[in-house]
Amino acid sequence: MSPELNQFPSIQGSNLNKEKKVVPDDFVDKNLIVIVAFQQWHQPLVDESISLLENNGLGETHNIIEVPTVQKTTKLAEIYLDGIMRAGIRDDRIRNRTITAYLDKNEFLEILDIPSDETIHWFLIEKNSKDILARGYGIIAEKDLEIINSY
Repeated sequence: MSPELNQFPSIQGSNLNKEKKVVPDDFVDKNLIVIVAFQQWHQPLVDESISLLENNGLGETHNIIEVPTVQKTTKLAEIYLDGIMRAGIRDDRIRNRTITAYLDKNEFLEILDIPSDETIHWFLIEKNSKDILARGYGIIAEKDLEIINSY
């Protein structure tokens, strides 16, 4: 996995409805907003960001997904963690757009030039491609909406 810095790598995961997905490959029909979270305490940041996006109509014009990234571990540990996350999220729409990726976290951070996993990072990926049009970190704010809407 060593795409150019302006390309989002293909990562495999499963959504909370137990469907296998490849990000960004399975979401190319519209521009895609990927919000990557690294820690459990990042969830409120993700929720606030998605809320802002949806309240500004981006849910209709873009695919919006959240990708909790977890260091690759045993299959049993992955099944357990998936079960906990699924139990905490009852909304089918949210389960569908939450794609957990078990991967080599350090390699993933390096590929995307993410300096640390201390906050969430977001990426705007161009329709029908893996090209990163814009990126940022922390809660998506009004100023970020202007950037996202400019594409």
